[in-house]
Amino acid sequence: MIFKTSTLLSHHKTVAHRFTSRIGGYSQEPYYSNNLAFHVGDKAEDVIKNHDILANQLGYERQKLVHMRQVHSDLVLVVDAHSDNFKNPPECDALVTDLPNTPLMVMVADCTPVLFFEPQSKIIAVAHAGRKGALSEIVPKTIETMVSRFHAKKESIQVILGPSIHSCCYEIDEDIALEVSESGYRDALRIEGERHFLNINTIIRQQLKKLELPQKNIEDLNICNACHNKTFFSYRADAKTTGRCAGVIMIKP
Repeated sequence: MIFKTSTLLSHHKTVAHRFTSRIGGYSQEPYYSNNLAFHVGDKAEDVIKNHDILANQLGYERQKLVHMRQVHSDLVLVVDAHSDNFKNPPECDALVTDLPNTPLMVMVADCTPVLFFEPQSKIIAVAHAGRKGALSEIVPKTIETMVSRFHAKKESIQVILGPSIHSCCYEIDEDIALEVSESGYRDALRIEGERHFLNINTIIRQQLKKLELPQKNIEDLNICNACHNKTFFSYRADAKTTGRCAGVIMIKP
């Protein structure tokens, strides 16, 4: 399995993480080959095999993985000992926990997978930030949950933005461009004549700046998955029929 890692998170021995690619799994076309999502039409047995590869690499039991039924919301769920497991993913777009050996996963095919880690208190989180989620402030709300529920130190939280579609490839219509502009994120737009393009990560970075997170604690892998479609799934580049890559993070036991 080919994957990407964060420079920031790689400095910490107490946490394991990955941003997966589409390479190195069992799925067949059009999900070739490392699809991790059950809801896209892929064979369940192949998806499970792909999950087992990842679980083996990161050293966790597949059944302990908590992923999500993502609905482009601003809902943040706290994962505790009684939370849903691999077979019963909760409906939300962000997860937060302080439990060791409890991996959290966000799946994407264009949206931004966001990983969070507060090393002093050992708090982790994941968030699914598409256009709707970003405008609904899913990332700030995840950080707020880390602080309010687990007393994480905001100034110590590290935020990693994984591979996602960028403004080079993400064209939007005029109505969406107007919504983005009126929401205060004009800098996230690129306009070429009558065409409008959006960079979701610019919205997220503006929100993190407003929260006064130190710049040194923010890492953007700066990879457009649509440009690098041979390595990453992309809903747009793959004409809507595709698999899902993932960001996963876990506090080591």
